[in-house]
Amino acid sequence: MSRLGTRLFILRGLARQLLAPRNWRRSRPAQPQRILVLHHLLLGDTLMLTPLLAKLAARYPQAERYLACAPAFAPLYANRPFGIQTLIWNPRLGEIASLQAAAPFDLVIIPAENRHSPLARALGAKWVIAFADDKPAWKNWLVDEARPFPQSPAAFGDFCAELIDGPAPAPYRTADWPLPAAAPFDAPVEPYAVLHLGASTPLKYWPAERWLALADWLVAQGITPVWSAGAKELELVRQADPQGRYRSFGGQLDLPQLAQLLAKARLMVCPDTGVTHLARIAGVPTVALFGPGSSLISGAGEYWRDSPFTALSIDIACRNQTNTFRRQAAWIQRCSRSFGPAANQCAEARCMQGITLEVVQAACAERLDGG
Repeated sequence: MSRLGTRLFILRGLARQLLAPRNWRRSRPAQPQRILVLHHLLLGDTLMLTPLLAKLAARYPQAERYLACAPAFAPLYANRPFGIQTLIWNPRLGEIASLQAAAPFDLVIIPAENRHSPLARALGAKWVIAFADDKPAWKNWLVDEARPFPQSPAAFGDFCAELIDGPAPAPYRTADWPLPAAAPFDAPVEPYAVLHLGASTPLKYWPAERWLALADWLVAQGITPVWSAGAKELELVRQADPQGRYRSFGGQLDLPQLAQLLAKARLMVCPDTGVTHLARIAGVPTVALFGPGSSLISGAGEYWRDSPFTALSIDIACRNQTNTFRRQAAWIQRCSRSFGPAANQCAEARCMQGITLEVVQAACAERLDGG
C-alpha cells in the first residue's frame, strides 16, 4: 500500500469508527484479548520499550500481544521474548498490511508520539492509551486515556511501563530474551571486547585517537579488541585504526549476528546509540559514553538495574534542553542540537571530548573485574 493508500485507509477507518453510534460511548475493556504497542521508533528506543513488554506479559498473560516493528528490527524478536509478536510497519512506505491483518485491537498503547492515534482508531482500537500533551494538540484528540508525562526522573523504558496499571516488571534477565539464530560468521577468538564507534550524530563521536589507545590498553589486559560500526560509518573505523591493526566487523553483520557477537564478548564500549541497548539485551558488560544524550533517560533505570552497565558522562551547561517526544519536564536535561556552525547548532562535541581515556579505562577495568 502507498502512503496515499494508508491515508485513505485511516480516513475510511475513522469514518466508520466516528459515525457508528456504538462507538460514541467508549469504555476500556476490562480484560483485553488483543493488545498492540504502536510506535515508529529507532532501534534504541524500540529496545527500551522492553519493560513495557515485560509488564504486559505479566499483566495480561492471556492476551495476544503485538509490537509494531520496523522491518530491520523484527528479526531480534524472532523467538518472541515476553510472548510478543511483531507486526511489520513502515509508515514511510505505507506498509501496514501486517497491522491490518491483526486488527481489530482491544487496547492500543502509544508510548511516544500521539500522531499514530488516528491509525490506532482506524484499526478498530476499542481503547487508546498514550501520554498527554503531545504537540500540536490535534495528536491527542483520539486518545481515550491520556496519562500525565512523568515529572520526576525516570528512564524511558520505566516510565513507558507506567502507561498500564500494575506492579513494575521484575528486573531483566538475559533468559527473558532468547537471542535469534544468526547466519554463520567468523567470530573472534575469546576473550574479546567490542568497540562500537558509530552513533546517530557526530556529536556522539568519541575522539579517534582515544579509541585506538583504548584498544591498545585492552590488549595489555589480555583482551582482543574488535571494531564495530554501521555500514555508513566505516570511515570512523579507518580514522581510529588507519593501519588496520585490529579486526573490524564494521558494516558486515546484521542485527542477529551483532547480538550473537555481543553475547559472547567480555566487554562492550560504545557511545549512546541503539547498539548500547542491544548490548543490554545480550547481557554483555557495557561501558556507555553519554555526550548530548541523557544517561538517566537512556540508562539502565530500574528495569535494568541488575545489568552490568556503566554510563559515563560529564556535567556540561549546554546539556540543558528539557524536552523529549515534544513533552516538557525540568528533570530531563538533554541536548538534541544538530552538528554544525549555526547559532542553534553545536560545532564540536565537548561533552564527548570531556570523557577522558583514563575514566573509560577505569570503568572498563571495573567491568572486566566483574564490578
